[in-house]
Amino acid sequence: MGESFAAWFAAVRQAYGPLVLGADPHGQVLADWGLSDDADGLERFTDIVLGAAAGTAGLIKPQSAFYERHGWRGIRALSRLVAAARGEGLLVILDVKRGDVGSTNDAYAQAYLGEGAALRADAITVHPYLGLAAMGEYITRANQSGGCLLVVVRSSNPEGRAVQGADAGHGQTVDQRLLADIGALNARLAPGGVGPVGAVIGPAAVEPPLGAVLAAANGLLLAPGVGAQGASPADVAATFAACPDRVMPSASRSLLAAGPDVAALRDATARLNEEFRALL
Repeated sequence: MGESFAAWFAAVRQAYGPLVLGADPHGQVLADWGLSDDADGLERFTDIVLGAAAGTAGLIKPQSAFYERHGWRGIRALSRLVAAARGEGLLVILDVKRGDVGSTNDAYAQAYLGEGAALRADAITVHPYLGLAAMGEYITRANQSGGCLLVVVRSSNPEGRAVQGADAGHGQTVDQRLLADIGALNARLAPGGVGPVGAVIGPAAVEPPLGAVLAAANGLLLAPGVGAQGASPADVAATFAACPDRVMPSASRSLLAAGPDVAALRDATARLNEEFRALL
């Protein structure tokens, strides 16, 4: 595989499909699986998800909050999941949605990206509303380490539209402006290619459509909300029709409903991957 996240994604997409398995140990998921909602249940959840993902999916996305709520023992389980998944050749997108300024951002970047990171992931999610210019250390570390920074541009929750769809001037909404700025960054960092700065885009039918703007951003696109949040594979295909090879659709609870049987979870993941292969 290549040295950038975009090249790695292209390789795992070819091998398995574009699907991202969401490893979210929500309390209801643990209960449905007959597991205790504590550190022991979390460790067992981790074993099951790893067993199902390895050799079936190319990407896995743990939501950090569901681990953090269990304190240091939860962070230990998350660390084990991240390290083991990367060891199995999966790309790890750590859904942490960080975003601050100055030395705080520097510390977050050092925690998650690049050599020496205590909880090293291949990609992380961030919030942009303190300004993309404040993301300098994230961008630098992602670019130097072959990682990816996924900026929340159009989220899957309807409440986000009031901010993300607001007028940013010059005939652009906030989300359109963010994508244009991401495109400018990628043109500088990876001219002619897919850059290290991507976007989180909920595949919902809202205005304005982003088709051509998504393609021009020249970054990878994480599409959350498949299944439990109402988005279908067809919705994903329609939203990203201008750049289907760059989209990483993510499903969590709708897939985890197949557990705790490892084989059943593996089969559900493989089926959804094949569906996305046919559509994207």
